[in-house]
Amino acid sequence: MKIVTWNVNGIRAIAKKGFLDWFLREKADVVCLQEIKAMADQVPEELREPKGWHAHFYPARKPGYSGVALYSREKPDEVWRGLGDPRFDDEGRVLGARFGGLHVVSAYFPNSQDEGKRLGLKIDFCGDITRKLSGLVKKKQDLVLCGDYNIAHEAIDLARPDDNHESPGFFPQERQAMTEFLAAGFVDSFREQHPGKGGLYSWWSYRAAARERNVGWRIDYTCVSPSLRSRVKKTWIEADVMGSDHCPVGMEMK
Repeated sequence: MKIVTWNVNGIRAIAKKGFLDWFLREKADVVCLQEIKAMADQVPEELREPKGWHAHFYPARKPGYSGVALYSREKPDEVWRGLGDPRFDDEGRVLGARFGGLHVVSAYFPNSQDEGKRLGLKIDFCGDITRKLSGLVKKKQDLVLCGDYNIAHEAIDLARPDDNHESPGFFPQERQAMTEFLAAGFVDSFREQHPGKGGLYSWWSYRAAARERNVGWRIDYTCVSPSLRSRVKKTWIEADVMGSDHCPVGMEMK
């Protein structure tokens, strides 16, 4: 099973940059998107109902903001949306699909913003999604959490950690929230397969030619529940795929 996730920074914008070609070339079983910035009826027709795919969208109430999507070749047995808190659900941040006993979740974690203006909200979100997914695991469900976490967990996950201890995505509180998520049993599948290997990033600022110089952050993840740990075969970052300030990341499971 191949799962790929990508913060596209606007599905309407990326549709004009060869996204459909990438989508079809990828030959994934599930594709999760974040920051689609569109209502379902605003999604370009070729991406709203791609032939051979089941498409689901969870937009924000605010036009042109946030929102997530999930595409699957197999029809899900169940699709669920949100965490039950309007602070997050009004922003369209969590969309899950169940295939038998496996849940695949597309999530767009809040940005804590400059000076931590939304840090409290971010920490609440991290706690809520950890509890939600831990509850599913307790019910013997397998789980893959894909998406833009907006957190570089460790110093190895960004190019310039010493310069960013007071930057959104690297605040101690949100890094601790990620630590607590992993302590609940979830596995950062990419880091487990690439321990100690730096220079592997999934987001770059548009400023100062950051991507060309690979001054980036790894803030996009494919984390799995403990039951799937041994079934992860391969993980990767597609840093050469353009069209957004993020790039796709993916995994294959037995």
